[in-house]
Amino acid sequence: MTAIIVAITGASGAIYGIRLVQVFKELGVESHLIITPVAEYIIESETRFTLSQVRKIADRWYDIADFKAPITSGSFRIDAMVIAPCSMKTLAGIGHGFSTNLVLRAADVNLKENRPLVIVPRETPLSIIHIRNMLLLAEAGAVIVPPVPAFYTKPKTINDIVNHTVGKVLDILHIEHSLYKRWE
Repeated sequence: MTAIIVAITGASGAIYGIRLVQVFKELGVESHLIITPVAEYIIESETRFTLSQVRKIADRWYDIADFKAPITSGSFRIDAMVIAPCSMKTLAGIGHGFSTNLVLRAADVNLKENRPLVIVPRETPLSIIHIRNMLLLAEAGAVIVPPVPAFYTKPKTINDIVNHTVGKVLDILHIEHSLYKRWE
């Protein structure tokens, strides 16, 4: 079974991470969820979900300060990690090796073990610092997937736009889906 870490960090767009965990459940992909404290607030303020509901969707969830969690070790079997949304603080922390919480440590482990790390950055406009940090992570092997809507899919709802970004993440992870209509 495929097992993927999903981290939801403190940036607008928690729905991307929530939808990803929902899709993983639908597809039989085991999800390991981490939610930062700011993301907890954002989930409650931006979505119809409670923190408890989001945790129940995931197969396993971890406290941000749990450095005993199995995902802190490279010997634990995990296939990839997705951070959706990824705050600029988290992006900088990963890029500069500040493993001060479980999200940062798990991302560090995925990079050092040569496992896919997918970053869905949520900020606009981007400063040169943000861009340099994204370049740093891309050079380290992460894949940067900004949540930019594609209008060739003719989205009718916010869910259509969210599904497109989640589908792009699944494409990178080589997981089959039908979340959006592909270009023909």
